[in-house]
Amino acid sequence: MAESEDHPKIVDAWGEQVGLNVVELGVDRVVARIDAHPRHHQPYGILHGGVYCSIVEGVASYGAGTLARSKGQTGVVGVSNSTDFLRSHSEGELIATGTPVHHGRSAQLWTVEIRRSSDQELVARGQVRFHVLSELPNKRGKS
Repeated sequence: MAESEDHPKIVDAWGEQVGLNVVELGVDRVVARIDAHPRHHQPYGILHGGVYCSIVEGVASYGAGTLARSKGQTGVVGVSNSTDFLRSHSEGELIATGTPVHHGRSAQLWTVEIRRSSDQELVARGQVRFHVLSELPNKRGKS
């Protein structure tokens, strides 16, 4: 995704490691894609559940952070990630779409659906609950 004044570059080392590519970022919707490869597999030759959890966490975090900043809030931190694995997937593109369920003064809740591009089948879904921060963790003293 191109960097702009409205959408500064997000530095996400884990997302880069997994191969998550955000293609749409807004306060009410985030869309990302990932090309699944054998490097994402668990021993049975299908995507590791942690990959799905990482996708859900990443997509929801991008959206929740963007929404918080649009409301003048400092940022967010995830406090709960619940991901359900519905179908197996081995290789090929997956599209993840995240949307807010709730956004308030102190909390947000986002859901994310992960679908295969080839047939639009839902392969996983999850939700992440966020605490809205008054200061970023890297701005406070060591703890």
